[in-house]
Amino acid sequence: MIAFVGSRSTPRLHMTDKTEIDLAEISMRLVADDDHASVRELFRAGLIEGLVPENDTGADMENITEAYFSDEGYSALWVADYEQTIIGMVGVQKTSEHGAEVRRLRVHSDYRRKGVGAKLMEQALTFCRHHGYLKVTLDVRIERGPAIALFEKFGFQLNRTREINGRRMLDFYVDLYREPSA
Repeated sequence: MIAFVGSRSTPRLHMTDKTEIDLAEISMRLVADDDHASVRELFRAGLIEGLVPENDTGADMENITEAYFSDEGYSALWVADYEQTIIGMVGVQKTSEHGAEVRRLRVHSDYRRKGVGAKLMEQALTFCRHHGYLKVTLDVRIERGPAIALFEKFGFQLNRTREINGRRMLDFYVDLYREPSA
């Protein structure tokens, strides 16, 4: 199994034989300057796996500070740090006075389906509630069944389906002024 050793200016790879992880050992923290290369590598891995839509320029990944830390704390980007390895990330960007978008939810392929995505989503939605966002949106490619199930678990509802370059994208939203019915 290969994992990105997180948080240095040049991402390094190392072999790991971990199949189980202790979620309590995962540190959720704001991305630091040292993490930028590892976060970009997670984004690039999504490109290679086809998880990123063709129209996504990744401009926010090229200028993380401007995209997530230039609006007086109304947007943010976190990493999931496990044993000094960046294994996931999630961002929230303010879209309106009472709205935000969850972006860049990524979990390293070796750590998927182990609760890391749920932990990242909890972080993002807690932030949104704290900042008084009433509507939170996100989009996902239709092929991402486990991600869609995760979003629905957190109360997200399908808003619309759209096509981009022949690929179907699903737009979801959750209203935070009411609790999800699940």
